[in-house]
Amino acid sequence: MLIAGFPAGAWGTNCYLVAPAAGEECVIIDPGHQATQGVEEALKKHRLKPVAVVLTHGHIDHVASVVPVCGAHDVPAWIHPEDRYMMADPEKALGRSIGMPLMGELTVGEPDDVKELTDGARLALAGLEFSVAHAPGHTKGSVTFQMPETSDIPSVFFSGDLLFAGSIGRTDLPGGDMAEMLDSLARVCLPLEDSTVVLSGHGPQTTIGQERATNPYLRQVAAGPGAHPDAAPRRGM
Repeated sequence: MLIAGFPAGAWGTNCYLVAPAAGEECVIIDPGHQATQGVEEALKKHRLKPVAVVLTHGHIDHVASVVPVCGAHDVPAWIHPEDRYMMADPEKALGRSIGMPLMGELTVGEPDDVKELTDGARLALAGLEFSVAHAPGHTKGSVTFQMPETSDIPSVFFSGDLLFAGSIGRTDLPGGDMAEMLDSLARVCLPLEDSTVVLSGHGPQTTIGQERATNPYLRQVAAGPGAHPDAAPRRGM
């Protein structure tokens, strides 16, 4: 399997291209702010043909390049229905203006073809399988994508802004909720095998085993009700 990732734009949001191998079809995950050039460079380098864009949530740092990427390659975008409005109205999603100079660089709106994600869905795209888990907390429509373990690679978990190396996504923007975040961590992340590779929306790669041992928030939910994490900054837009 081929996974090509790069941090894009002002927020350093990780965009991923996933394919069975070079020269084949691929899925693009979270083409955010100023990701278009990086996407095109990765497609050319690995000789890939995109068949879909899938989105972990609707914040502008994860969806800002959806319209040009989908339009250039005539592919659909998949997003949870509770975050769909954010593509056309990013300022409402943040509860404030993100700034006129930045907004002037963005093409907001929906691509021509939008498909909606549901909890428990299994997406068969580009010869790959992605299991969808609804994971609210950072936003109401946050989701994760998990790819199954194979004989030569461990399971891969695209966590969006749910789980980071050493931290979690922030919950202080519209739609954020700390109780929902902790529930999503317990329900979605804790059952995963320690060997599961975590590719998050920001920052470096990690594993579930590493986060289970060191991430204060994952340790909190593993400890059960009444536990409190050590102070640790939360991330994401």
